[in-house]
Amino acid sequence: MAARLPIRILGTGTYLPETVRDNQYFVDYLDTSNEWILTRTGIRERRCAAKDEFTSTLAAKAGQQALDDAGLTIDDIDVIICGTATGDHGFPATATFVQAELGGRDIPSFDVGAACAGFLHAMMTGVGFLASGIYQRALVIGAEVLTRFAKNEDRSTVVLFGDGAGAAIIGKTDNPRQGILYADLGCDGSKANLITLPAGGSRLPASEMTVAERLHTLHMRGREVYKFAVNKMQELIDHALAETGLTPADLKLVIPHQSNLRIIESAREKMGLPREKVVVNIDRYGNTSAASVPMGLDEARRNGILQEGDLVLMVAIGAGLCWATMIMRL
Repeated sequence: MAARLPIRILGTGTYLPETVRDNQYFVDYLDTSNEWILTRTGIRERRCAAKDEFTSTLAAKAGQQALDDAGLTIDDIDVIICGTATGDHGFPATATFVQAELGGRDIPSFDVGAACAGFLHAMMTGVGFLASGIYQRALVIGAEVLTRFAKNEDRSTVVLFGDGAGAAIIGKTDNPRQGILYADLGCDGSKANLITLPAGGSRLPASEMTVAERLHTLHMRGREVYKFAVNKMQELIDHALAETGLTPADLKLVIPHQSNLRIIESAREKMGLPREKVVVNIDRYGNTSAASVPMGLDEARRNGILQEGDLVLMVAIGAGLCWATMIMRL
């Protein structure tokens, strides 16, 4: 889609758990080192949710911050959409708990499952509702508690993930300079087995075997995912720019999903962009999956890096393998 949609950001928010888990935490019990983790991932530390915090807890706190930023209350919201791969339960949707925690009533609330691309998939779902005229405002959230699904003895994956949530409220705009200029969603289901949480669903229900074999933890074929992502991210960016007639220099900021610093740096170098024009928070928060893009968006707005009228490109690739790209003028 390369036609302008008159949808804008009304407010954004972030919530990060207080507990910081640095690389030394893993060095103390795994055959690894700070240098090994930092060189391969770019991660120095990540956040870890408290025992009494769940995905909905993080999501609701980010959502409330977005409401406050927009000067709205939950009663002003027509729909809540949560992108997450680590929901509170198999069902009901995590968004239903978010609605209750925010004090909402009778607001349609549901989840979108596209893993690391979940926020942008949820965003486009909300955009569709608004563009059709069905609703006027949507609260869109990306939230994850990935640390509870990591395989603690697997040094190639456990060091990657952090917990957090980011939120955005979107609404219609009459300003012809604002809006979504481009959006694209996609998936290659033939690669769905590259990142999985094997057990707990209808294909492999919980049993003594699934628990014993650690099948309720994240399994990832890292090298194959890396090879796909480093090429696909550049392809998605190139296509978005070609479809809109924009150049990298036209963009105020690029917000990529924070999966691996080497993937981000590869895309940045190929675009010829200075470091300050590409959001990097993986060093502080790790891979927060669906939360990383909205957290980056909120941080850039609050720091004054992004202002009204600026062009921002957001891109993410996640399990499925799913992907999403969006160019928006704020």
